[in-house]
Amino acid sequence: MFTGIVVERGRLTGDPLPSEQGGVRLSLTHSGEVGARLGIGASLAVAGVCLTVVAGDATHSEVELSRETLARTRLGRLRRGDEVNLEPALRFGDAMGGHWVQGHVDGLVRLLRRSDWELHSEFEVELPAGLEACVVEKGSVALDGVSLTVAALKPRTFTVALIPHTLEVTTLGDARPGDAFHYEADILAKYVERALTLRGAVLEPPGA
Repeated sequence: MFTGIVVERGRLTGDPLPSEQGGVRLSLTHSGEVGARLGIGASLAVAGVCLTVVAGDATHSEVELSRETLARTRLGRLRRGDEVNLEPALRFGDAMGGHWVQGHVDGLVRLLRRSDWELHSEFEVELPAGLEACVVEKGSVALDGVSLTVAALKPRTFTVALIPHTLEVTTLGDARPGDAFHYEADILAKYVERALTLRGAVLEPPGA
């Protein structure tokens, strides 16, 4: 479990390589502070994707990507030198600064428009197909592992506001229109939608 509060950016030390498990292995660097919270078998959110550390040391970790992960994310398309948001798993007693994030990415969404002002920026992002009912104004979403609040909602898009600190610490600061983000819907919203669907409730699309 994670909170969507990115600790730092990691960097790939090489291109993704095929693994013996039929997937792909990523090798990346990170600080010693992050390394102190990791070990073989530890969970690490990489660009919002929960992965298991299979090898590494204090400043380097290797993680395994399954076929499912490759199908739902863009991690397999990363290349040496690319940066990724990192967050170790939540520990008992840690501050809950964001929202409940599982690291189970639902899919990819694209940045349509970016507006930058002195004190903040706004990203307008396409609504994820099939999960429109899980997005509400002032609710939470995770983009590339970053916990964000929905500032505005339209029938086909939603907008999030980002402060300079978020843009500096995370890879979202480098985002440009057309870029794809890993999207994870609020887990509570997904449970509610599932329960209502099983009971035959009619869910109105946003803006209806």
